[in-house]
Amino acid sequence: MLRYFILTAALLGTLFQAMGSTQQAFSVRVVATGLAGPWEVIWGPDGYLWVTERTAGRVVRINPADGAVTLAVRIAEVYPGTSWHEGLLGMALHPDLLKGAGRDYVYVAYTYDADPGTALSRKLKLRRYTYNATAHTLVDPVDLLTNLPANDDHGGGRLAFGPDQKLYLSRGDDGANWLQNYCKPNRAQDLPAASAVLAKDWSTYSGKLLRLNPDGTVPSDNPVINGVRSHIYSYGHRNPQGLAFGPTGILYESEHGPGTDDEVNRIVAGSNYGWPYVAGYKDDRTYVFADWSHTTTPPCATLKFTEYGVPPEVPKHKESEWKGTFVPPIRTFFTPDERYDPQTGGSSTIAPSSLEMYAARTNAIPGWANSLLLPGMTRGLVYRMKLAEDGQSVVGPNEELFRTQNRYRDMAIGPDARTFYLATDPAGLGRTTDLSGKSTLEYANPGAIMEFRYK
Repeated sequence: MLRYFILTAALLGTLFQAMGSTQQAFSVRVVATGLAGPWEVIWGPDGYLWVTERTAGRVVRINPADGAVTLAVRIAEVYPGTSWHEGLLGMALHPDLLKGAGRDYVYVAYTYDADPGTALSRKLKLRRYTYNATAHTLVDPVDLLTNLPANDDHGGGRLAFGPDQKLYLSRGDDGANWLQNYCKPNRAQDLPAASAVLAKDWSTYSGKLLRLNPDGTVPSDNPVINGVRSHIYSYGHRNPQGLAFGPTGILYESEHGPGTDDEVNRIVAGSNYGWPYVAGYKDDRTYVFADWSHTTTPPCATLKFTEYGVPPEVPKHKESEWKGTFVPPIRTFFTPDERYDPQTGGSSTIAPSSLEMYAARTNAIPGWANSLLLPGMTRGLVYRMKLAEDGQSVVGPNEELFRTQNRYRDMAIGPDARTFYLATDPAGLGRTTDLSGKSTLEYANPGAIMEFRYK
């Protein structure tokens, strides 16, 4: 169903103040509503928006002109879980889709129960489908990688094809050492032995970025880390949900921080990004690694988890105490100063949900070429970060765009480089910010695809 989002004069004024001069040059339209947790949105080579619905386990195609939704496949095996970290997550379209090359492939990542009929065993699977362009459906499923670690928190799950024709998949740290999983050891720093890779034991793949051949195997040119070549491309990640490639092939990643220090990283093959010992920069500001899972006296399970006022029995590690080598982020949201108290100051996270590269130079929005676009969930904003010409760093301040009272989950850029599609979370997933800056649990357009068009 097609519905239009009409902005009042007062709302336009608020948006103009919040986002700068570019905001008044955008028209806003709601393309489709009623979606069951849209998680990935991609502009397809057929001129449709391809969308994964996390809780429904569906891949749908949406006509951007009239909002008509067409079902491509429903995956019965998807385990939607009880949190927004589970279900049907990332999707990637093969670069040769609909080019007559015989590779009309679509890849999806989703959580499933690996041991149905007994105790729940959450795992993540990478599956490939073939697109039937006559029936407009996905057929012939092939499981490429199974039994990847998964949990009810920090699931990652973003998929992207690189210019090297390899497939990249992000894996979170499964929420280990945090909230309801506080007694679960964090394995973001753990690396597999050669015997584990041969045995297809992927248990150390939490908190990693993976690089795969399109058939799911380990590329022969993947980095050798700690003497072993595996699917692992980089490690030491918390909850990486954004992957984007620059025009020269540089891979950028965004990930959630622990209440502060959301990160945007430039990914270097084989490198360590510090988590859980470092959040953001290695600066001893605010973050201290409280290692609940290694509490022995008293046992971890006898303690009550808290973010603040961590009991003295829990081992604590300052960032500066960790002797590991890591790659610092190219931008954080936000790194507080030494005087900041998160218990009284509150969370400063934007909850970065994905990442897009704006590489257009022809027909580009003035000043936007070579920028990263980062949607956030808790503030109803997209952040534009200008990259240096060599792509190695971010220059200048962030520009805040597209403010609405929603949680933005993913973003796609239309082929004209002037139309942007935002997927919004369904109701009840967490807080966002209203147009006055106040935290709220109410969303203006839950479970929708919104269009912002530069005029």
